[in-house]
Amino acid sequence: MTPGADELCVFAVKRGEVEERCDVNYNHPKYRALVDSLITLFGNRFKTIGEIADVICGPFGTAITQNDYTEVGLPLLRITNITKHGFLDCTDMKYINKDCADRLARMQVSAGDIVISQRGTLGQCAVVDNTYPLFNISANLIAVKNIKGTNAEYVRNYLLSPIGVALLQRTQSGQVQGKITTQDIEDMPIPVISNPSKLNKVIDNAYDAYTMKRREADTLLAGMDGFVREIIGLPEEDKTRSMLFAVKISHKDAGRIDPEFHNPFYQHRIKRIKEMNHDTLGNIIEFSSETWNQKSDFEGTFPYIEISGVGLKTNEYEITQTPVAEAPSRAKMIVRNGDIIVSTTRPHRGAIATINCNDGYYIASTGFCVLRKMKRNDISPEYLQWVLLNDYVLQQFLQRSSGGNYPAIIQDEMKKVVIPIPDKDIQNKIVKEAIHRKSNAHQLKREAEAEWAAAKTTFEQELLGGMDK
Repeated sequence: MTPGADELCVFAVKRGEVEERCDVNYNHPKYRALVDSLITLFGNRFKTIGEIADVICGPFGTAITQNDYTEVGLPLLRITNITKHGFLDCTDMKYINKDCADRLARMQVSAGDIVISQRGTLGQCAVVDNTYPLFNISANLIAVKNIKGTNAEYVRNYLLSPIGVALLQRTQSGQVQGKITTQDIEDMPIPVISNPSKLNKVIDNAYDAYTMKRREADTLLAGMDGFVREIIGLPEEDKTRSMLFAVKISHKDAGRIDPEFHNPFYQHRIKRIKEMNHDTLGNIIEFSSETWNQKSDFEGTFPYIEISGVGLKTNEYEITQTPVAEAPSRAKMIVRNGDIIVSTTRPHRGAIATINCNDGYYIASTGFCVLRKMKRNDISPEYLQWVLLNDYVLQQFLQRSSGGNYPAIIQDEMKKVVIPIPDKDIQNKIVKEAIHRKSNAHQLKREAEAEWAAAKTTFEQELLGGMDK
């Protein structure tokens, strides 16, 4: 029932038949036919989201400033916290202080509410879980609260189905990047069925299978940590940090008086690396400072990489096509083919990846250090990528960071991190194993995505087939 790939380039609508809005997209015959079919099929069970729930929008122009962010406080949901599969990802959560939270109290959501992206990935939405008692929402989200007559999971699954996506495409406005409004969500037609839980199982079962394959793929890549350590000859050490210790601070370390820096946990690991061929990261590779002026070379949108788009210990990243006119202030680092990007915020998590960009360049957040030109010919950039993801190196990033809940490392401290340099044969074995694992991981992820897409289609087919009858 959902519109196919074939598009009418030219069509006409009589003035008296123009529905509600006079824009071309809204009155396209494919969307009109879809709505007519739904009304015929579901009759008086065909409601709008505004009729079955309370819909609210973002903070009504009340800006959240940099001073409102804090290390602890009320969690702030952003578009980046919503996965494309309809769930929250709270691993990169931002927090706002109490004063800001009180100002925006009407914009708080809790478990069972739905949050929907107003822009970017069209209709990206999730059911709020109980990770926190309350969340605030950013200005780019719409919230659907107090759902009646059905359940939130069904509404989410419907919006993510081919039907829901098509209806959102009908209402979007904007040329470069589609945008939907609160009114668009309120007017969104949805069949109210008698047994939504039965239909939700189609998606729940598919998501469980999807998650299992994704987890298997990520485990393959994250397992490179142990492989690298073992083949280089670094022992698996106890990860327990000493709570009480005393150290003599040498002259060269006198600039660091923070206790964590001098914890023997780190010193033991660095000593192990220094027992073999090694060098500091700053002596191995040059750090790039090439930046973008946020004006040249891109028309309409630009390919943007932010920290939340880089996988943890997987050497993978995602590109977000972002309107030039809406470029975040941090979108300034130019990254080119072969560059290695390293997150400076919580760097020990392993948000590190090698850029594959054969034409032109991408833009990355200033929250990355960009590693570009090798200085030594006895170490390959491919090996360097994977040894950077090893815990022996990641823990040094943490050692040289500063800050509380969001420790960050500056470029000069990152350059001092000690890197093991085995002979070329060992480096080649590590790279070969990484290529093998990435190939298998990508195959698993392709299968997972295909099965997930099929489940959304099945959801639609069974809904339209009267599964709830």
